[in-house]
Amino acid sequence: MITVHHLNNSRSQRILWLLEELGLDYDVIKYQRNAETRLAPEALKTVHPLGKAPVIEDDGRTLAESGAIMEYILRKYGRGRLVPAEATQAYFDHLYWMHFAEGSAMLPLLLALYVGRLGEAAAPLAPRITGETASMLGHMEAALKGKDYFLGPQLDACDIQLSFVVEAADARDLLVPGYPNLKAFIERCHARPAYKRSIERGGPFSLRRPAPAAPSAGQAVATAR
Repeated sequence: MITVHHLNNSRSQRILWLLEELGLDYDVIKYQRNAETRLAPEALKTVHPLGKAPVIEDDGRTLAESGAIMEYILRKYGRGRLVPAEATQAYFDHLYWMHFAEGSAMLPLLLALYVGRLGEAAAPLAPRITGETASMLGHMEAALKGKDYFLGPQLDACDIQLSFVVEAADARDLLVPGYPNLKAFIERCHARPAYKRSIERGGPFSLRRPAPAAPSAGQAVATAR
């Protein structure tokens, strides 16, 4: 049986969703991010040297990287589901979007996250990051025109892979009002029964950074002084 090493609010959520869409049995070992640093716990390094999630164990194999994990699961257990027939145009589109998600789409969003912590020092990079983000989201928005999912009316594995990108953009309030197709897409994904089951197995999922804690009454008085 597949064991998923699942970190809260991470890419491993889409592995749980894939397994639920395929109706596969699996075990989940849960890990929690550090509340202050948002980093994964050191315990994950005992599973994989990078200490990141997702990681799965299956038949004596340990496999990391969400894209590789998804391809492994689909090839071994998918029985042709969630992937178009090989050598068709739809299959090549599927391959493109599967690799686009991490190869191009996540980079500007991650840069915005990390560089944003530099404050005014990040100002020279902001226009480039904003432009790259808009270009990436615009490309995805156009691809969804007139479609429920990226390849058409039916869910494909690439939609699961791309969901994290759209969720990350939504967490930064980038989808409204400029990208209605992407907003509708992620709401459609979240409404799927298999997605809801994956949340039940993995726990609450949100990529929004928690708001700073309100000061206590004592702190408020001290500040006022």
